[in-house]
Parts: sequence; C-alpha cells; structure tokens
Amino acid sequence: MIPADETFDGTWPYAPRFCSAPGFQQHYIDEGSGRPVIMLHGQPTWGYIYRRFIAPIAVTHRVIVPDHMGFGKSQTPPDREYTLSTHVANLTALIETLDLRDITLVMQDWGGPIGIGYAVRHPERIHSLVLMNTVCGYGVAGRRDLPGPVESSWFKWILEGMPTGRTEAVLSHLGSTILSVMQIVGLERLDRVDPTFIRAYAAPFATPDECKGAIAFPLDLALGRIRDFVREGAAGVPALKAKPAILIEGMLDRAILPVLALADFRGLWPDRPVIEVAGAGHYIQEDAPEVAIAAIQAFLGTLQS
Repeated sequence: MIPADETFDGTWPYAPRFCSAPGFQQHYIDEGSGRPVIMLHGQPTWGYIYRRFIAPIAVTHRVIVPDHMGFGKSQTPPDREYTLSTHVANLTALIETLDLRDITLVMQDWGGPIGIGYAVRHPERIHSLVLMNTVCGYGVAGRRDLPGPVESSWFKWILEGMPTGRTEAVLSHLGSTILSVMQIVGLERLDRVDPTFIRAYAAPFATPDECKGAIAFPLDLALGRIRDFVREGAAGVPALKAKPAILIEGMLDRAILPVLALADFRGLWPDRPVIEVAGAGHYIQEDAPEVAIAAIQAFLGTLQS
C-alpha cells in the first residue's frame, strides 16, 4: 500500500481520504463540487491513471476517484476474495457512505464491469456513463459473430502462461514488471513514460502479497468466474439503456478487442456517440488524455440542466 501522503513528485497532489465501510481502508480522492463524477480504474493501475483528468473535470463537477481493494493507496486485506462481486460491494459501500446520487460513471478496463455491476443494481443513482476501453457484457449477449472476451493477445498470454506458472510469476512481481505488463495490455505512448510514471504504478506492488488483486482480475474473466454475477444483473439493463452514455475507444487495445467493445456499446446504446482514437491503446488515459478529457467535458456539458 502506498503511503497516504505520497505525491509522486507532485504529480498526485490530491488530499487522501479513506472509507472503512467496505471492511478495509479504501482510499479515494474527492475534489470539486457539483454533480458527482466517479472515475474507476482497472488493471493493474490505480487512481493515478486519472491524474490529468481530475482538475479540469472538478471545475464543474465533484470528482471522486477510488482505488479498488488491493490497488493504489487502498489496503490489500489478506482474508478477502478479490472477485468482481466483492469490488462492486466495495463500491456500493463507498457510494452509500458518501450518499452520492445523479452519478456519472467514468470507467476503463475493469472499472467497466465494476461500475456497470453497480449501475444495473442501482440505476436510480446513475445519471450517465462514460466508457473507455471496457465492456458492459450485455450488448453482445447471444452473438456468435464476434470474438470472445478472452481471444485478445492479453488474455491469450494469461491463459498460455497459467500451466507453466509464468502468469502468476509475472503478476506477483508487478513492482518490477509493471511497465512490461502495461505494454502487453496496450500502452502505446512510451515516450511519455519517465521514472516517476514507473515508480507510481509499481508502488502498490512491493511484495507478492500486495499483488493479490492484480492477479485475481484477469483470472476472474479468463476462468469464467464473473459469469453468474453478470447474469444476475441483467434485470437492470433496460434502465441502463435509458441513460446518456458515450464510448471513447483506443483502437490499439490488446486486452479488450475494439471490435468487441464497439459492438457491446452499440448493442446497448445504438444512437449514442462513439469516439475512436486511432493512436491510443488500452490505457487511453495515458495514450490520449487530451482527447478523452475534452470528450468527457463536452459530454458533461450536454447534460447540464
């Protein structure tokens, strides 16, 4: 776990806050005022990935950026299950503690299944949705003409390395392998990587025990462990389809195939805007932050009453 006051050379200047309602110390930042925007990170990152987004969005909105259990400045409790359902329960506890309503969810990678897992169960609290290089899982249900979610090069790497122990070995040492893993998943703008970048992303993973969450995320999907939980939320999909939504997609994604992400989004929101970013990969917040921030600001601007 990263020390609460760590700013990574001033690149993460936000006051740390902690919520104990989920049963562990969950870190989040809370900046600005107005209608809440919750930004959810994925694998194997933390709230730091939104560092460029917070200040400009907080000019008009209240921005909350939590670190999932086992990531960032949140604790990595040894006795918890690191499953999609647990992460959704943690997010639920945080939202209820802060009594957030009229929420815009900004979701990337596993932030999507976590945010959507919450949204289909609590649509009354959701105002709108921003998806970035992620899937809901409901827009392509029953389709056989699309690649499966584990057919990307990232999930092939995960599955091929499981029998030999390579997958666990690499993901258990993210303190030293973080940049290599992010490149496999889809980080394109290596010219923007500097020692502070690497230190910030490596910091939560100093020991193998602190990598529990990062190991569990890809296995949750690769081994089909999320299937039942996703199906249980299907009743909330009609309410979700009525919400304003936008997809901002880095087209060089090697974890979630863009063809799948685009089809999934359009299956739910056929008339909602889609922005395809040709030179960006899975981590669009790092590869094309200026494009994503401008798109989110414009989207939020159209929603002002």
